[in-house]
Amino acid sequence: MTAKIAYDDIEVGAELPAQTFPVTRATLVQYAGASGDFNPIHWNEKFAKEVGLPDVIAHGMFTMAEAIRVVTDWTGDPGVVVEYGVRFTKPVVVPNDDQGATIEVTGKVAAKLDDNTVRVDLTAMSEGKKVLGMSRAVVRLA
Repeated sequence: MTAKIAYDDIEVGAELPAQTFPVTRATLVQYAGASGDFNPIHWNEKFAKEVGLPDVIAHGMFTMAEAIRVVTDWTGDPGVVVEYGVRFTKPVVVPNDDQGATIEVTGKVAAKLDDNTVRVDLTAMSEGKKVLGMSRAVVRLA
């Protein structure tokens, strides 16, 4: 597959469709099973609080994966992601209730680069706090 979006049709400043991703304790258990990361800060409220966290927190790599979905959904092909990096700034706190937490992600084309690539800057927020910093992806468009 290739990107559905043509490089020539994109302008710097173009905004990607924003998305909101729900995160529940069940989501964290599923991710732990898939990733093999069973650190108790991601599922044991007592342990998380004992080590100074406000509650159970989402896996950083899970948060990172949810954020890049804004880009891969926009391009139509996850294989066009050339680079992706973030800094983890705040945890996504996931309460033990029916609501859980949400991760709100927005993206904007920040630069047009060589070889039909663009840099997309992402903003990921949870509970009004930025949870990823320097979240940037380089993608190759059609």
